[in-house]
Amino acid sequence: MSDSDPHWPRFWPDVPEADRAPLREVLAELLGRGTLLGTEGSGRDLFLLARDHYQAHITDYLAPLGLELIVDDDFSLLQARPRPEVCLLLAQFTKDETLLLLVLWRAWDDHRNTRAEQTVVLTVDDLWQRFKATFENIEPPEKTQLEQLLARMKRNRLIRTYRNDPTAPIGEMQIEILPSLARTIPFDSIETWLTRVAVYQPALIETPN
Repeated sequence: MSDSDPHWPRFWPDVPEADRAPLREVLAELLGRGTLLGTEGSGRDLFLLARDHYQAHITDYLAPLGLELIVDDDFSLLQARPRPEVCLLLAQFTKDETLLLLVLWRAWDDHRNTRAEQTVVLTVDDLWQRFKATFENIEPPEKTQLEQLLARMKRNRLIRTYRNDPTAPIGEMQIEILPSLARTIPFDSIETWLTRVAVYQPALIETPN
């Protein structure tokens, strides 16, 4: 790309040729998925490059889109977090996905408030039971449907999933909740979470005496 190309940011001439392709990859991951995972493989190199050399550049690039750059050293991830008051790129989730995100957020919050370890992991069976407890009057999705819903969240780097035994039942699949999920749907307190949950609870129909 030419240094004078008007479609590239003004800081581009300051980026060495060797860093341009990986920096484009960083931006593609942040805009396409919302999160870049730097825990292994090439993702680690991209995370370190962005963290150590280009935080200010990426921050400036994302700002007009209503996105802020989050650098999480504990989990080795970069996140382009929407600022709800100005961002026009907020992901649109279906109702089923939203309900599941609310359950996952509560699992994350409960774990971080009661346990010392940072990693938050639960099984599909655990998630299904939590869904039933949270939305008592809503029929929970089948576990095969849960797997489909989780697949989108995985693509958006909100969770990771693991199956140690490919032949094991779906219910035994492990779900690691990443901090990017909690930032994507941030709640100031459990009370604000409860308020959002109440929006989706079916209204109780009073029966005549």
